[in-house]
Amino acid sequence: MFTDSVELSVSSGKGGQGCVAFRREKFVLNGGPNGGDGGKGGDIWFKCDNNTHTLSHFQRRMHIKADNGKPGEGSNCTGKSGAKKVVIVPPGTQIVDQESGEVLFDMLKDGQEEKFLQGGKGGLGNTHFKSPTNQRPTYAQPGEKGETKNIKLDLKLIADVGLVGFPNVGKSTLISTVSNARPEIANYEFTTLTPKLGQVNIGDYESFVMADIPGIIGGAHEGKGLGIQFLRHIERTKTLLFMIDLASYRDLKAQIETLKNEVASFSDKLGSSRYAIALTRTDIIPQNEINEKVAEFIKMLELEPSNGSEFDFDKDLSYFIQESADETFGYDREKPYFIVPISSAISKNIEPLKYALFNLVHQTRL
Repeated sequence: MFTDSVELSVSSGKGGQGCVAFRREKFVLNGGPNGGDGGKGGDIWFKCDNNTHTLSHFQRRMHIKADNGKPGEGSNCTGKSGAKKVVIVPPGTQIVDQESGEVLFDMLKDGQEEKFLQGGKGGLGNTHFKSPTNQRPTYAQPGEKGETKNIKLDLKLIADVGLVGFPNVGKSTLISTVSNARPEIANYEFTTLTPKLGQVNIGDYESFVMADIPGIIGGAHEGKGLGIQFLRHIERTKTLLFMIDLASYRDLKAQIETLKNEVASFSDKLGSSRYAIALTRTDIIPQNEINEKVAEFIKMLELEPSNGSEFDFDKDLSYFIQESADETFGYDREKPYFIVPISSAISKNIEPLKYALFNLVHQTRL
């Protein structure tokens, strides 16, 4: 089960009680105090682990607590410290204070460790309280209490490219075609119920990560549909690929404007991301209809080929998306970096799309 948000109470361990003891040995007269200190309480740590992908293992754990320190013993023996508690979270997890809403830690890299709560100090044994005027102290310190915090864990997946589109537009088919992800694919809306990540390989040594989220509909930022619940999973991405359905009853202009509005309404940062557009399902409509729709769409976006002539997507597409969009359109962050008609079913323009996306991702990494 995929879980991306949980609320927890976490507590560090209490320090151990100091010991009250006196030296008692044969032939040793007037043995003094020798009570040992209590052990330190266990700390709370968070650790990021690539082998963890969800927060579902926290669902039935409302309170996580480190071990308490052990009491001190006679002969100046210090009690054993409580074991630290390491909480394992997947990459992209934010630790948020429930009361203030402040992000305390952002766990991004595999192996990253952060100390969250300090365990309580152990109490001092009575040996610390002897003095010329008090040679037989009969008291010791109690251990300090540990810290307790109510927190919320929010998982925001880490990806280079986020797929955004209406339900049943072909996002899952695309990510299954270009990556190792295997989402459920069916001919009905809201097939995708949880976010999916896939690694897209470019040659032997280069790759980028693509994220697929449930389809977005108009009014999503107000809670309609499923996509709004998962938009935070692409909030970290610097590149969005808007997927527009050429065969949909929805107008192309209406689709892109609705999607951009919903994304911007959810997050200003996400709304200002670099983006490109994939026009999907070119395999089920005639080529002349595709050219007409694309030409009208380009004109609506106020984009024109650099040579000023009509752009034939069927002939010139491979050149267009393999070259820099800066040279073709004069890149403007308010406009798409590229537009490409694709068909995942018949692999039309899928390879050029991968390289064009990698080119855009590479620029954001510089």
